[in-house]
Amino acid sequence: MEFIMRWFGEGDDSVSLSQIKQIPVISGIAGTLDDIPVGEVWPFDKIENLKNKVNKEGLKLEVIESVNIHEDIKAGLATRDHYIDNYIKTIQNLSKIGIKIICYNFMPIFDWIRTDLYYKLNDGSTTMAYFDEKIKDITPEQLIDEFKRNSAGFSLPGWENEKLKDIEKLFEIFKDVNEERLFKNLEYFLKAVIPECEKLNIKLAIHPDDPPWSIFGLPRIVSTKEKLERIVKCIDSPSNTLAVCTGSLGAREDNDIPQIIRHFGERDKISFVHVRNIKRIGNKRFFETSHMSKEGTLDMIEILKVLYEVNFNGYLRPDHGRNIWNEKARPGYGLYDRALGVSYLYGIWETLNKLK
Repeated sequence: MEFIMRWFGEGDDSVSLSQIKQIPVISGIAGTLDDIPVGEVWPFDKIENLKNKVNKEGLKLEVIESVNIHEDIKAGLATRDHYIDNYIKTIQNLSKIGIKIICYNFMPIFDWIRTDLYYKLNDGSTTMAYFDEKIKDITPEQLIDEFKRNSAGFSLPGWENEKLKDIEKLFEIFKDVNEERLFKNLEYFLKAVIPECEKLNIKLAIHPDDPPWSIFGLPRIVSTKEKLERIVKCIDSPSNTLAVCTGSLGAREDNDIPQIIRHFGERDKISFVHVRNIKRIGNKRFFETSHMSKEGTLDMIEILKVLYEVNFNGYLRPDHGRNIWNEKARPGYGLYDRALGVSYLYGIWETLNKLK
């Protein structure tokens, strides 16, 4: 297993590659090109430039997070084939520099939702939080405006201004898209792109819905063990895999994270793992914590133990951390708490290895 960090690129990340490489357990990054509009082909020269920057610091670039899916594909519009063709061309370009994993999601309109980006904890740190009662009291437009005001000047992945500037039109195209239709649109997409992934030895890793329930009436199809099972079965291929996010799936009390990891890990259906801890404080109410088991609801030792037992050999990254020590950073993606978190997670992993 390799420990990596997510990096958003020069000029759009408070954390530098030189800082990331000073974390002893980190071997590479999950990179992206967030200046390319969703649906357009990622140019090879920009991909190669990203790889060169990463390699220059002694780090590897083998994971991309994310190549986002155009909304026309998710909605099943007549234009989807054009965007699917572009997606395949991007996959081909990424394969030329040795990319092995491409993370993506299939959430309509909003890639992830929180009600608070800088929720203050008792120790003075801040974190992201979700309280369902707040969502019921606001409109999508109000939520978008709030995110823009409170992002500390950083872009937010999946919240591209170009996409969200006409939010009413987006909701209109999804008004007749229920869970079954959304799944069929995902299946259509996978049947088109997975054969190319197989040729190029690339794995697609679908990220769970975040949070894993419907918001603003939008369908969610990547939220439970049963729904994950349907996805991996619809296209039986080593290239059709999961990105298990403990914090996303763990927001639901009925999701047993170690059991989900064992179920899919034993079949080699997990290629990427995001590890973060959350504290559930009621139905559809949670805030993100440090990675330590004692701070949240999830048992990190049990999660790492199951990964070890199923011989997981993919990529793991510490997911969202708190903002601590007065760091100014993108919500969830500061340096300090993620560095603390991955050191904690590696300590568990090293212990499991030495006790075998």
